[in-house]
Amino acid sequence: MTTPTPTSVTTSQNRNAEMQLLNEELARAQSAELLREAEQRHQVQRLLAARRLSRRAEAAAQQVRLKLARSL
Repeated sequence: MTTPTPTSVTTSQNRNAEMQLLNEELARAQSAELLREAEQRHQVQRLLAARRLSRRAEAAAQQVRLKLARSL
């Protein structure tokens, strides 16, 4: 059996460190993407809620105008 040389051990350690850094970078990128998707979903939900409220307000205003017109 051959014993590993200091250079081969260092090279192996460097590769392991590089792989760990790549895995961490991938995990950060995936987390960032999930966060962007969640923020986008929340923005869409807020927009839809605002549209619903706007339609309700417009309907209420229309009812008030109708009642006012009938009372005259």
